[in-house]
Amino acid sequence: MRRSGVRTVVGALVAFGVVALGWEVFARSGSLPPAITPPVEAIAAALARMIGDGTLFVHVGYTLGRIAAGLGLAALAGVPLGMLMGRFRPVERFVLPLVSVLSPIPSLAWVPLFILWFGLGNTASVALVFYAALFPLILNTWTGVCSVNRLWIRAAESMGARSGAIFRHVVLPGALPFVIAGLRQAFARGWIAVVGGEMIAATRWGLGWVIFDSKEFLNTDVMLGSLAVIGLLGLGVERLVFAALERRTVERWGLVRRTSA
Repeated sequence: MRRSGVRTVVGALVAFGVVALGWEVFARSGSLPPAITPPVEAIAAALARMIGDGTLFVHVGYTLGRIAAGLGLAALAGVPLGMLMGRFRPVERFVLPLVSVLSPIPSLAWVPLFILWFGLGNTASVALVFYAALFPLILNTWTGVCSVNRLWIRAAESMGARSGAIFRHVVLPGALPFVIAGLRQAFARGWIAVVGGEMIAATRWGLGWVIFDSKEFLNTDVMLGSLAVIGLLGLGVERLVFAALERRTVERWGLVRRTSA
């Protein structure tokens, strides 16, 4: 492991340790009843029980499956639409006002309608993720295409490249950093949407459902353990998927440069 990677791991462990210590001090201070401020030991025990009986993996699988489906559909729709907006002015004039109106509406505001349209279960949750993830992908892709250096395009044209080749070899690589940034934002918004949607629209399975169901029985240790899992999963996807994708593409091509710590 490189020195920068070791620093990252050590920094993360120190940060988590400080947060855990702070929570432990607060939980044992008696400021609130122990039933709603369980110590770290109780939270770890609750997670161990869920791991032991296998339910945690089922809930994680449902949540990841829903966000993967919603994010995948959003990428299939949002990236090509953003490309078209950046390349063709009429498409931009038609789509941009719609995106500007719909994007500020929180995805959870659609939950009642989505339940009426799709019912309880996976479809409503996937639709929420799709809605939340779509607009960051459209806007970032559109911005990326518009930001491609015109000198690159003129240089390719001067060497006889056709429009299709220019798009594949100049526009698409030049816009890729923005597309990856859009994927990061889309995942963050979709992650919020799927957990919130599972609290309301899911049926029995999913980390959001676990949190909501635990509230009914005052299982605060399970709630906090599930929150920790949600955060760690988000960190894992960021590091293992998006950071790796960035390293293998735009950093390798020299389109962006990571500053050394």
